[in-house]
Amino acid sequence: MIPCARWQALVIACLMAGCDMGPESGWGFTLPEGDPEAGEQTFVELRCTDCHSVRNQDRVTQPENPQLSIALGGEVRRIKTYGELVTAIINPSHKISRGYPPSAVVEEGRSKMRAYNDIMTVQQLSDLVAYLQNQYSLRPRKTTEYQPYF
Repeated sequence: MIPCARWQALVIACLMAGCDMGPESGWGFTLPEGDPEAGEQTFVELRCTDCHSVRNQDRVTQPENPQLSIALGGEVRRIKTYGELVTAIINPSHKISRGYPPSAVVEEGRSKMRAYNDIMTVQQLSDLVAYLQNQYSLRPRKTTEYQPYF
Protein backbone atom coordinates (compact mmCIF):
# COMPACT_ATOMS: atom_id res chain seq x y z
CA MET A 1 0.00 0.00 0.00
CA ILE A 2 1.26 3.50 -0.83
CA PRO A 3 1.57 5.86 2.19
CA CYS A 4 -0.76 8.87 2.09
CA ALA A 5 1.97 11.47 1.42
CA ARG A 6 3.37 9.41 -1.45
CA TRP A 7 -0.14 8.88 -2.84
CA GLN A 8 -0.81 12.64 -2.76
CA ALA A 9 2.52 13.34 -4.48
CA LEU A 10 1.68 10.78 -7.17
CA VAL A 11 -1.73 12.35 -7.80
CA ILE A 12 -0.23 15.84 -7.97
CA ALA A 13 2.48 14.67 -10.39
CA CYS A 14 -0.14 13.06 -12.64
CA LEU A 15 -2.28 16.19 -12.61
CA MET A 16 0.72 18.40 -13.37
CA ALA A 17 1.68 16.17 -16.30
CA GLY A 18 -1.76 16.80 -17.79
CA CYS A 19 -1.19 20.56 -17.56
CA ASP A 20 2.02 20.55 -19.61
CA MET A 21 2.57 24.00 -21.06
CA GLY A 22 5.62 22.98 -23.09
CA PRO A 23 6.05 23.36 -26.84
CA GLU A 24 4.02 20.18 -27.54
CA SER A 25 1.03 21.43 -25.53
CA GLY A 26 -2.28 22.18 -27.23
CA TRP A 27 -2.90 24.96 -24.72
CA GLY A 28 -4.24 28.09 -26.37
CA PHE A 29 -5.07 26.42 -29.69
CA THR A 30 -8.39 27.37 -31.18
CA LEU A 31 -9.76 27.73 -34.67
CA PRO A 32 -11.65 30.76 -35.95
CA GLU A 33 -15.36 30.63 -35.15
CA GLY A 34 -17.22 28.39 -37.56
CA ASP A 35 -20.54 28.71 -39.34
CA PRO A 36 -22.66 25.55 -38.98
CA GLU A 37 -24.57 26.20 -42.22
CA ALA A 38 -21.33 26.58 -44.16
CA GLY A 39 -20.10 23.44 -42.37
CA GLU A 40 -23.07 21.47 -43.68
CA GLN A 41 -22.18 22.63 -47.19
CA THR A 42 -18.53 21.64 -46.61
CA PHE A 43 -19.68 18.22 -45.36
CA VAL A 44 -21.45 17.65 -48.68
CA GLU A 45 -18.80 19.29 -50.92
CA LEU A 46 -15.94 17.22 -49.47
CA ARG A 47 -18.06 14.09 -49.95
CA CYS A 48 -18.05 13.16 -46.29
CA THR A 49 -21.40 11.58 -47.17
CA ASP A 50 -19.56 8.80 -49.03
CA CYS A 51 -18.86 7.17 -45.66
CA HIS A 52 -20.78 9.18 -43.04
CA SER A 53 -24.43 9.77 -42.33
CA VAL A 54 -25.75 12.41 -39.97
CA ARG A 55 -28.48 11.31 -37.57
CA ASN A 56 -31.68 13.33 -37.57
CA GLN A 57 -30.53 15.32 -40.58
CA ASP A 58 -32.82 15.13 -43.58
CA ARG A 59 -31.02 17.76 -45.66
CA VAL A 60 -27.76 15.77 -45.86
CA THR A 61 -28.33 12.54 -47.71
CA GLN A 62 -25.93 9.78 -48.61
CA PRO A 63 -25.45 8.47 -52.13
CA GLU A 64 -27.48 5.42 -53.25
CA ASN A 65 -24.67 2.96 -52.46
CA PRO A 66 -22.39 4.50 -49.81
CA GLN A 67 -19.01 2.86 -49.25
CA LEU A 68 -19.76 2.80 -45.53
CA SER A 69 -22.27 4.49 -43.25
CA ILE A 70 -20.59 5.67 -40.07
CA ALA A 71 -23.27 7.63 -38.23
CA LEU A 72 -22.39 11.00 -36.75
CA GLY A 73 -24.48 12.98 -34.32
CA GLY A 74 -27.55 12.01 -32.36
CA GLU A 75 -27.97 11.33 -28.67
CA VAL A 76 -24.75 10.31 -26.97
CA ARG A 77 -23.67 9.59 -23.41
CA ARG A 78 -20.72 11.98 -23.73
CA ILE A 79 -20.56 15.01 -26.02
CA LYS A 80 -17.66 15.08 -28.48
CA THR A 81 -15.39 17.95 -27.54
CA TYR A 82 -14.18 20.60 -29.93
CA GLY A 83 -10.67 19.11 -29.79
CA GLU A 84 -11.93 15.57 -30.44
CA LEU A 85 -13.83 16.68 -33.54
CA VAL A 86 -10.89 18.67 -34.92
CA THR A 87 -8.54 15.74 -34.28
CA ALA A 88 -10.94 13.23 -35.87
CA ILE A 89 -10.96 15.30 -39.06
CA ILE A 90 -7.27 16.19 -39.37
CA ASN A 91 -5.87 12.96 -37.92
CA PRO A 92 -8.48 10.22 -38.40
CA SER A 93 -6.03 7.46 -37.44
CA HIS A 94 -5.71 8.95 -33.95
CA LYS A 95 -8.82 7.05 -32.84
CA ILE A 96 -10.49 4.40 -34.98
CA SER A 97 -14.27 3.97 -34.81
CA ARG A 98 -15.44 0.94 -32.87
CA GLY A 99 -18.47 -1.08 -33.78
CA TYR A 100 -17.48 -1.57 -37.40
CA PRO A 101 -15.57 -4.47 -38.90
CA PRO A 102 -11.87 -3.51 -38.88
CA SER A 103 -11.63 -4.33 -42.60
CA ALA A 104 -14.26 -1.64 -43.26
CA VAL A 105 -12.49 1.20 -41.44
CA VAL A 106 -8.80 0.26 -41.24
CA GLU A 107 -6.16 -0.52 -43.84
CA GLU A 108 -2.59 -1.38 -42.80
CA GLY A 109 -3.26 -0.08 -39.28
CA ARG A 110 -4.49 3.33 -40.43
CA SER A 111 -7.95 4.78 -40.86
CA LYS A 112 -9.37 4.50 -44.35
CA MET A 113 -10.68 8.04 -44.00
CA ARG A 114 -9.14 10.25 -46.61
CA ALA A 115 -6.73 12.92 -45.35
CA TYR A 116 -8.20 16.36 -45.99
CA ASN A 117 -5.29 18.42 -44.67
CA ASP A 118 -4.15 19.47 -48.15
CA ILE A 119 -7.69 19.89 -49.44
CA MET A 120 -9.72 21.89 -46.92
CA THR A 121 -9.10 25.40 -45.69
CA VAL A 122 -8.90 26.34 -42.02
CA GLN A 123 -12.26 28.10 -42.38
CA GLN A 124 -13.83 24.96 -43.84
CA LEU A 125 -12.45 22.97 -40.90
CA SER A 126 -13.89 25.54 -38.45
CA ASP A 127 -17.26 25.44 -40.20
CA LEU A 128 -17.31 21.65 -40.33
CA VAL A 129 -16.56 21.36 -36.60
CA ALA A 130 -19.31 23.92 -35.82
CA TYR A 131 -21.76 21.89 -37.93
CA LEU A 132 -20.83 18.57 -36.32
CA GLN A 133 -20.98 19.97 -32.78
CA ASN A 134 -24.59 20.96 -33.41
CA GLN A 135 -25.47 17.39 -34.41
CA TYR A 136 -24.82 15.85 -30.98
CA SER A 137 -27.09 16.01 -27.96
CA LEU A 138 -26.49 14.63 -24.51
CA ARG A 139 -28.67 11.63 -23.69
CA PRO A 140 -30.34 12.21 -20.33
CA ARG A 141 -28.86 10.01 -17.66
CA LYS A 142 -31.29 7.46 -16.31
CA THR A 143 -31.39 7.25 -12.57
CA THR A 144 -32.30 4.17 -10.61
CA GLU A 145 -35.53 4.43 -8.69
CA TYR A 146 -35.10 3.00 -5.21
CA GLN A 147 -37.96 1.90 -3.05
CA PRO A 148 -38.01 3.54 0.38
CA TYR A 149 -36.37 1.40 3.01
CA PHE A 150 -38.22 1.25 6.29
